[in-house]
Amino acid sequence: MSAAGWFIVLLALVGANLPFLNQRVFGFMPLKGTKKSAWIRIGELIVLYFIVGALGFMLEARAGNRFEQGWQFYAITFSLFIVFAFPGFTFQYLVKRR
Repeated sequence: MSAAGWFIVLLALVGANLPFLNQRVFGFMPLKGTKKSAWIRIGELIVLYFIVGALGFMLEARAGNRFEQGWQFYAITFSLFIVFAFPGFTFQYLVKRR
């Protein structure tokens, strides 16, 4: 696997956990309320999936061998993105804080 491939995997890991690790929208826009709702986090997760996917597509096209993908590819990569979000989800919702 090339360096660009590992970069996309690490970017996906960071992007999937970003909505759960802070109370700002996309990490930099503060909300007026004290906590983000789960729907905002899900929306952020979907948008970040498309951003990481676009960067991966751009890197693949830049390498010169762009491949057409079917719906199966997108279903699997979105599922993997959700799995990558598990540490952030666990920290936000399942870890007891005192």
